[in-house]
Amino acid sequence: CIRSCATLVPSGNMTPDSSMTLEQKTTFAFVILLFIFLGILIVRCFRILLDPYRSMPTSTWADGPDGVEKGQFDYALA
Repeated sequence: CIRSCATLVPSGNMTPDSSMTLEQKTTFAFVILLFIFLGILIVRCFRILLDPYRSMPTSTWADGPDGVEKGQFDYALA
């Protein structure tokens, strides 16, 4: 890691306490985007759990596909 780390972090006038490298900034932004995506998914899952029938279509499976009776669905797939 001595050669690769030396090329990633320049040893010039970098102050390690206040400034971040480009790789750290990119990683930080990516983690923030992942947390935002996770929050959106959690909110969506809780909305589905609280009201599961709101997102379903109005027709039911008992209606059957067009022109096929309820008991003939297995034959329509073949």
